[in-house]
Amino acid sequence: MLTYIRPAVVMLALFTLLTGVAYPLAITGVAQLVLPSVANGSQLNSGGQVIGSGLIGQVFTSDKYFHGRPSAAGQNGYDALASSGSNLGPLSKTLLDRITADVQTLRGTGTALVPADAVTASGSGLDPHITPAYAAFQLDRVAKARGVARESIDAIVQTLTEQPFIGIIGEPRINVLQLNMALDRAIAPGAG
Repeated sequence: MLTYIRPAVVMLALFTLLTGVAYPLAITGVAQLVLPSVANGSQLNSGGQVIGSGLIGQVFTSDKYFHGRPSAAGQNGYDALASSGSNLGPLSKTLLDRITADVQTLRGTGTALVPADAVTASGSGLDPHITPAYAAFQLDRVAKARGVARESIDAIVQTLTEQPFIGIIGEPRINVLQLNMALDRAIAPGAG
């Protein structure tokens, strides 16, 4: 019996070390060498301090900043530990009431056409991007709050607009955290 158990235990230990230790360490090492920023979570720094990730959206409520999409992740939104959609279907009265209220609030800003990503959450609830249409929708508010011309803000938006991969895969988009960081570097909040 020992002749059967011993090779099984040796193989279990060998493959545990190989696939559970050596392989993950090798892949982590290669990732750190080839793409260190991505391997470390695409962290964004300001003043030597990590303020977020380029992969996870954050809540911005001040008029001085661009706002991201609504989030259904967690109690207050943008909770990475509770990443998920709301699971409310297109016929849900709760979802329809929330979207209707959001559209009415945004229409109060004077614009009749509200971009879809201004009132709909992403599947994960953590999408860090908005469309150029939603950024354009917010330009006047941000420019007024910062006391600068709309064109100054629009130039930053245009610079940070990411185009589709190889021109055809995906949609143009803007990372909200990177945009707000660029705004703070170029135009101090409340400047003017």
